[in-house]
Amino acid sequence: MRRHDRVYLYHCHGETVKLSESAAGVTFRVRVQPRARRNAIVGELGDALKLALTAPPVEGQANQACIEFFAEALNLPRSSLRIASGQTSRNKVIQVSGITAAELWKRLQARADAP
Repeated sequence: MRRHDRVYLYHCHGETVKLSESAAGVTFRVRVQPRARRNAIVGELGDALKLALTAPPVEGQANQACIEFFAEALNLPRSSLRIASGQTSRNKVIQVSGITAAELWKRLQARADAP
């Protein structure tokens, strides 16, 4: 964490999700479960969101599905998101530009509450 980063902790289902906000954007941790039945946030694991994806972890397909999922969920262009670390791991750090941590969490919650 850089000196000018702000860290926000959001509580959900008894877990705490950490969002870090800096001039570069908002970052958060994700634990990806590839080859799932559906694309969805299925919970939290430690301070990370647990994300189920139907894509296999082959040739970057799960990474692409991860970016597409969050771009749609946050109503942002895919170019606003990138995988900051964890390209070849299930544990990833996602960086989002053009949005605050509070707005990001609000949009994710609205997505989770939608039928």
